[in-house]
Amino acid sequence: MLALALAQINPTVGDIAGNLALIRKARAEAATQKADLVVLPELCLSGYPPEDLVLKPAFLAACRKAIEDLAQDTLDGGPALLVGTPMEVDGARRNVVVLLDAGEIQAVRLKHDLPNYGVFDEKRVFSPGPLPGPISFRGYRLGVLICEDLWKPDVAEALAETGAEILIVPNGSPFEDDKGDERLSIAVSRIFETGLPLVYVNQLGGQDELVFDGASFALDNNRKLVCRLPSWAPAVATISFERSSEDKLVCTTPGPIAPEQSDDEQLYQAMVFGLGDYVRKNRFPGVILGLSGGIDSAIAAAIAVDALGADMVRAVMMPSPYTSQESLEDAAACAKFLGIRLDEISIEPAMAAFDGMLAPLFEGRAADITEENIQSRARGLTLMALSNKLGHMVLSTGNKSEMSCGYATLYGDMCGGYAVLKDLYKTKVFDLSRWRNENRAEGFKGPKGPVMPERVITKPPSAELRPDQKDEDSLPPYDRLDAILKGLVEREKSVAELVAAGEDEATVRRVRQMLDRAEYKRRQAPPGVKLTRRAFGKERRYPITNGYPG
Repeated sequence: MLALALAQINPTVGDIAGNLALIRKARAEAATQKADLVVLPELCLSGYPPEDLVLKPAFLAACRKAIEDLAQDTLDGGPALLVGTPMEVDGARRNVVVLLDAGEIQAVRLKHDLPNYGVFDEKRVFSPGPLPGPISFRGYRLGVLICEDLWKPDVAEALAETGAEILIVPNGSPFEDDKGDERLSIAVSRIFETGLPLVYVNQLGGQDELVFDGASFALDNNRKLVCRLPSWAPAVATISFERSSEDKLVCTTPGPIAPEQSDDEQLYQAMVFGLGDYVRKNRFPGVILGLSGGIDSAIAAAIAVDALGADMVRAVMMPSPYTSQESLEDAAACAKFLGIRLDEISIEPAMAAFDGMLAPLFEGRAADITEENIQSRARGLTLMALSNKLGHMVLSTGNKSEMSCGYATLYGDMCGGYAVLKDLYKTKVFDLSRWRNENRAEGFKGPKGPVMPERVITKPPSAELRPDQKDEDSLPPYDRLDAILKGLVEREKSVAELVAAGEDEATVRRVRQMLDRAEYKRRQAPPGVKLTRRAFGKERRYPITNGYPG
């Protein structure tokens, strides 16, 4: 019998000692489950993605020393380990998996297919390995595919042809909407092609702009799900395989099947997990944000409380002469629902000071967007001052619709250390606000019940920088805007293609122009967690100086 423990853990990039402790903890738990082998995620020792850390010889040496220490652990007769680590092999840096058993490094397998698209640029720091053969382990032949090696048939085919009995896939697969179905579909394809069962172990946790959801799984050779670990939680579970009369490995002891989550819960959880890990792993004492009484800041505050707890979240209402009584009431109600401290600091003195400072140079010119931006920047300056004094990281609250169109003020509402809604379109902001008012997932630190008044969700969005201002004075209706943006950003559709699909040509051209012109702003925006197929930041890199018309 072959007993495999799927161990999804939450490593921290660069924290070799901390990651080593997590691996040892997972091994100890697997030992209580009588596992023969513990399968851990891709590059779990270094954390993933390690980026240019692997260019440091001292970092590679520290990883190598940790692997040797882990190998010594296996002298105790407990489970063997299949561990992902960066390693120099044959004079080149490699993304590898090592088999540790009986006090030794028993085998090393190199990642063959290095991804170089989207958020991945592994070819920049790693060299690819050859097509691998199976690893012999206690009488079984293990076919190890490292993450991207699963996504094309070549590696699985080579392993099957050279005698592998099972496919084992250590992963660092970032979350994005609908990614789970895609992973499962790819795994089913590899089983269909090879006839071999498959075990898929994914990383957990937030890393800068990426978040990893776990959701590890195993499928038998008939493509039946025999184990699924939960999303958004560390877990270790053991499943067993035995050879059948037809000399095939069949699953005789399945593992737990965690329930699936709705799309809205997955998106909300991704933001909670991404923000929580960003704050904890960077050792901030908490976050501070402007609470305006609008929906974006309301849901950002709720996410922060769910991730960190109310005691680590502070909010500031910064009214101007254009702030409505409704907004004051709604901000206060949000803070009360969430149990967070709300301070109020009027920006009127700052507005008056800037008016006086700039009056000689602005003489004879009518008020325009300049004065609106001064208000936003006064708020940004206030939040940054509080951050400097108190140590709390400023949480930016802009959404993807606004960031796409440049409907945000550089050095104003764009300032901050992290943008929790950066990859969430405005229409989804509404959906997730309704979802959170009706749901509270296990592990959330926020309250049960509503987290914002219903009026925050239903009232027309407004920046309140001038009398009776509404977002739709400057932008198309959000349902149409988001549909066009998804076509332009996620699917790279042309104006002509979107018009052919039924969109208004003038509106599409206007939105495309706003999207292109705002590139310089996005280059200066804080990081935020990737949720969609194409997130701004390292995944979508358009030139700022860009003369292409369409």
